[in-house]
This record gives sequence, C-alpha cells and structure tokens, in this order.
Amino acid sequence: MIDIRPFDGLGHADHGWLDARHHFSFASYHDPARMGWGAIRVWNDDTIAARKGFDPHPHKDMEIITFVRTGAITHRDSFGNQGRTGAGDVQVMSAGNGVVHAEYNLEDEATTLFQIWVIPDGRGGQPHWGQREFPRGERSGKWVILASGDPEGDDALPIRANARVMAATLPAGSTVTYEADPSRHQYLVAPVGQVKVNGVTAQPRDGIAVTGEIKIVVEAVDDAEIVMVDAR
Repeated sequence: MIDIRPFDGLGHADHGWLDARHHFSFASYHDPARMGWGAIRVWNDDTIAARKGFDPHPHKDMEIITFVRTGAITHRDSFGNQGRTGAGDVQVMSAGNGVVHAEYNLEDEATTLFQIWVIPDGRGGQPHWGQREFPRGERSGKWVILASGDPEGDDALPIRANARVMAATLPAGSTVTYEADPSRHQYLVAPVGQVKVNGVTAQPRDGIAVTGEIKIVVEAVDDAEIVMVDAR
C-alpha cells in the first residue's frame, strides 16, 4: 500500500516565528486517522524565522531526529550538551527518562528542517544527544543511513528504536531501490523534487506512507532529495 498525503492537506500552524506542517497529529492538530505510522509518531516540516526558536521544554521516552534542510539549528540541553547542526546534517536526541532542551535558529536567515519522533523500544534510560555531518554528495544515487537502532558498524547516529532514518539525492531520471520488509512501516518525504514511488507520483513535501511492499523504487522526475524512515 502506498498512500500519498498531499502537503496542502497536512496539519498547519503558523506562529509567526514558526511555520509548521504536521504529517501526524501534533499540538493543536488532531486527526484520529493520523496518530502516527507504525512507531513513527511525529514528522514536522518546520520553517523557523531568523534569530528565533524553541525555548527550554521537556521531553521523555522519545527518539527525536532533526534533519536540517537549509540554515542551521543550535541545541542546548539540561545535560550540558550543545552544538550547531547545519544544512544537510542530522542531530539525534534520545530523551530517555527525561531531558530539557532548547533549539534556536541563531542564523540571519530562516532555517527549514524535518523533526521526526520515533517511539523507543523501551522506556527510560540515560538521555543522550549527538550530531553528525552527512555531505549531500556522499548520498548521491544511494541510500545513506543517518540514524539507526542497529548501526552495524556504520557511521549512523544511534537511536533506541528498531528503526532506520535514511536519505538519498537523485538526479532527474535516476532511481534508488530499498528492499523492504512488508510487515514494517516506511514513510518518505522529498523536500525537493517530484518523485514516483513504485510508480505513484508525489510532489515535493508530500508525505508518502508505505507498508506491505517488498521493494520500494524511488524515481526522480526532477532533481530530488528523499528522506525515509523504516520502522516497526
């Protein structure tokens, strides 16, 4: 099954400094048919104004992955972690038994990002935070694992969930394939470029919910970037 969730039909909240689209129920947006996709609980498409951001707030028992598309986000938390994550790169916060953090766009331009929450396999544990650079050129024409519950010796950021977060960049007319477990849930978004997923067309920033497929073939109609989560 492949279900396209058009960008214009996503939940929407415009706070002035934050323009957010919600793929799943979040904050004041509630749709009982969109409470998540497998263990994927949140996928927010955020635009944060220059010199603005999220003041300190708590999280618990959630794996929070931030994929920065343009600009940069700066993180600080109650465990003393801090760092700046720039465009194309990724940060992960494993909230564990509780953490307070803040995220600010300290740049002179708007920052755009995906924030993805995945339900962990178990509750509690010591919170941790990490970030890594993932040069876009290194994922041209292939999937690169950005975060994983089973890093398998690669350079993926660790999360406490049976899930993978991946990205690929595709020149127009090219394809990339993912061998999928049909019992799992995959969710894809192309922040840039029109794509076809197993022949089904999606526009930039549409949500693409997949399950029951043994192979996922993404074709770039335009030059495209694709972000995918594969979760239980």
